[in-house]
Amino acid sequence: MLVIFKCKAAGDIIMFEENAKPLLDVLGRDIDKGIILAAETAEAIAKLEAEVERMKVVEAEEKARREAEAREKELELQQKREAGLVEDEDKDEIDRQDERRKQQREKERKVEPVSFAARAYPLLEMLRRANRKERDVVWGV
Repeated sequence: MLVIFKCKAAGDIIMFEENAKPLLDVLGRDIDKGIILAAETAEAIAKLEAEVERMKVVEAEEKARREAEAREKELELQQKREAGLVEDEDKDEIDRQDERRKQQREKERKVEPVSFAARAYPLLEMLRRANRKERDVVWGV
């Protein structure tokens, strides 16, 4: 399902429901339809900006955790190899697994998940314009 945000102070914003829902959850709003009155835009901006900052920390921690886990697995495997704890036939399987992991990491690097900040930016800009021009923001109407 698509969610279309409308405001007379800005162009329409079209988002998939799964991308709009976390933003509207922060604002305590229903996904199906709603309105942010001009008088409420400043509070909505503050809430979204605070969540953007919080999510930047969460996303950075998650990325660091994933990278640390990958490094730990590689180090453990390297130590096993150096200690001679891996049979020749196991080495071939481990080499194949290594190659698959490398390919997966390359794929993940190329396709970074879209951050909460990037998802929130268009709505934040609409709210800022709505605030300046004292206009409402609506969706689902």
